[in-house]
Amino acid sequence: MFLVTGATGSLGRRIVEQLRKQDMPVRAFVRLTSNYDNLEDRGAEIFIGDLREERDIIKACQGVKYIISSHGSGSDAQALDYRANIELIDRAKEDRVEHFVFISVLGVDRAYQDSPTFKAKREVEKYLIKSGLNYTILRPSGFANNLIPLAERFRDTGLYLLIGDAQNRSSIVSTDDLATMAIASVSTEAAKNQVFAVGGPNILKREDIPRIFSRLFKREPIIINPPLMVFDGVRSTLGLFNPQLQKSLGTLRTLLANEFFCTPEEIARLESTFNLKMEPLESFLQRYLAS
Repeated sequence: MFLVTGATGSLGRRIVEQLRKQDMPVRAFVRLTSNYDNLEDRGAEIFIGDLREERDIIKACQGVKYIISSHGSGSDAQALDYRANIELIDRAKEDRVEHFVFISVLGVDRAYQDSPTFKAKREVEKYLIKSGLNYTILRPSGFANNLIPLAERFRDTGLYLLIGDAQNRSSIVSTDDLATMAIASVSTEAAKNQVFAVGGPNILKREDIPRIFSRLFKREPIIINPPLMVFDGVRSTLGLFNPQLQKSLGTLRTLLANEFFCTPEEIARLESTFNLKMEPLESFLQRYLAS
C-alpha cells in the first residue's frame, strides 16, 4: 500500500492515477474540501484528513508500505512543509515503512533565507536522511503543468507576463515524468538513499517560454516584462496591511530572482537511473493543449 499526500494536487493526482493504472493499492490523503471523486473512481482508497493533525497522520499511515510526500504548503510552510513531513517521517519509522519518497525543490540547498518553503524543505531533507529510513529525495524545478493556465491565457490574448530577468534559466520538468520517478523510486535500487536534481531535458531561458507558446498557437507574443523591483514594491505595500502575506511571497520572489536548471549530467543520471527519456516542455504542452 502506498500513501500519497497532496493527492489532489497536480503532482499527487498524477502519482495516484499512475499507481492505479498499474493496479497498485494506494491511499490518497485528501482534504474534505478538495475534489477527489475521480481518484475514488479509479479505485484509490480515500483518506480524508488534515496534515496538521497528528492523529490523522497516525491513522493514514496504518498498513502502509511506501509513503510519497507530494503535498505543498499553501501559505503555511511551517505547519505543512515542515511539521507535517516531520510527523510523517516519525510515523514511518514507527510503522516500519519500507521507503519514503520526499518531493523537495531544486535549489533547496542554496540557503535562500527569504523563502519559508525552501527552508522548511531543506530541514525535512536533513531529518529524513538521518532518520534511518530508506528514502529518495527528488528536487524538481518548475512543474510543466503550472504553465498550462498561462498558455491558455496566451492562446486567448497573446499576452505573457514575465517578471524579472528574461535571461534567467530553468529546466521545467514534465509533471508526468516526476510522478513516474516518484513511484519508481521505491523499487529502483539505484534510487535508494539518493538525492536527485530533477528537470526537463532542455535548459530554457525564461524568454523561451512565450516563444514555445507562440509556436503552439501560431500567434506572436506580447511580452510584458516589468523589473523585479516592481514586484518588490507591491510586496512591500502588501506587507503594510498583511505582514504574513509579505513573508509568504518570499518563496515566489526567490523563484523569480534566481535560476533553477539541471546540468546535462544531472539529466543523464535521471534517465539512466529511472530508465526513461525526459519529456521536453514543448512536448508536454502539446499533449495537453494543442488542438
